[in-house]
Amino acid sequence: MKAVGYRQSLPIEAADALIDFETAKGEPSGHDIRVAVKAISANPVDYKVRKRAAPPAGETKILGFDAAGIVDAVGPEVSLFKPGDEVFYAGSILRQGTNCEFHLVDARIVGKKPSTLSFAQAAALPLTSITAWELLFDRLGAVPGKSHDARTLLITGGAGGVGSILIQLARRLTGLTVVATATRPESQKWCRELGAHAVIDHGQPMREQIEALKLPPVGLVASLTYTDQHYKAVAEFMAPQGRFGLIDDPPEFNVAVFKGKAISIHWESMFTRSSFKTPDMIAQHHLLNDVADLIDKGVLRTTLGDHFGTINATNLKRAHALLESGKSRGKIVLEGW
Repeated sequence: MKAVGYRQSLPIEAADALIDFETAKGEPSGHDIRVAVKAISANPVDYKVRKRAAPPAGETKILGFDAAGIVDAVGPEVSLFKPGDEVFYAGSILRQGTNCEFHLVDARIVGKKPSTLSFAQAAALPLTSITAWELLFDRLGAVPGKSHDARTLLITGGAGGVGSILIQLARRLTGLTVVATATRPESQKWCRELGAHAVIDHGQPMREQIEALKLPPVGLVASLTYTDQHYKAVAEFMAPQGRFGLIDDPPEFNVAVFKGKAISIHWESMFTRSSFKTPDMIAQHHLLNDVADLIDKGVLRTTLGDHFGTINATNLKRAHALLESGKSRGKIVLEGW
C-alpha cells in the first residue's frame, strides 16, 4: 500500500523530510479495525513528532492521526463496527499513523463519520474535537446543557484547529461567555463566525482589552498555544479559584503565579486514554459519536480551513510548513491517493 513517512528528523525544507513509499497492509487482531483511509488532516503534533522523534535505523515512521475512511476488515474482538462502515478518528501516538492507504486502529477510539459531511470535512474534526471536548468538560469542568454560566472562558489561539471547535462547543453547549484571541483580521473574523462573543488581540496587552469588554469574570482559560508568552499576564486578570487548562509544551511555566488566587492547573492530552489503555478508553468512541450527531443536527460545523489536494509527501510537506509557521486557520486536509 502507499504511505508517507520519514526516516530521519529533518527540517521540512529538506528533500527527504517526508517521503512516499510502499509498505505491507496490516491484518487486524483483537480490538483493531482496518480502515481504508479516504482523507486525513495535519496537526501540530505531526511536525513535533517528526522533528523530535527519529525512527530506529532502517525503519520508516508514518505520521498522521486524523483520518476518515471506510472499515475494510475487523479483528475478532470488535463489535462496534463492521466492514463498509464510514468512520472518523484520531489514532494513537504509539502506533503507525494515518498517512497510509490502510490503517489499523483500536475500534474503541473510533466514531461513526457524520453522515452530512464528506470524508475531507470529517477528517478535519477528530483530534481537535477530542482535545477540545476533554479540555472543556473533563479538565475545566464546564457544564454542558447549562443555560447560563456566570463566567467567561478565554481561549488563547482561537483560530487554530482546537480553538475552532472549542469555540463552537463552548458557545453551543454551555452558558459561558466565550472570548477568543487572534491577531490577524481574517483569524478574528473566523473566531466570530464560529460563535465567539468577543475577540481580542493576544499581540497586545490582554488585561486592558478584557476589562474594556465588561464581561463576566474570566473563570476558565484554555491556553492552546504560546502558553509561556501569555500565562503570567493571564494570571493577573483571572478570577480567584479559576481553572487554567493548557495543551502545548511551554519551555517555561511557573505555576506559582496562580497560587495566590488558588487557580488550578489542568493538562489535556487526547492521547492519554489510548496510550495507557485507561478503563474509560471507550469514552472517545462515545465522544466522537456525540460530535457526529451534533454535526448532523447542524449544531456544530466542520473546521476545515485548507484543502491541500491528494495525500502525498509533497503536499504533506506544504502542510507541515504552514503549521510550523503558526499561520494556519482551522484544519489542513488532504484527500485521496
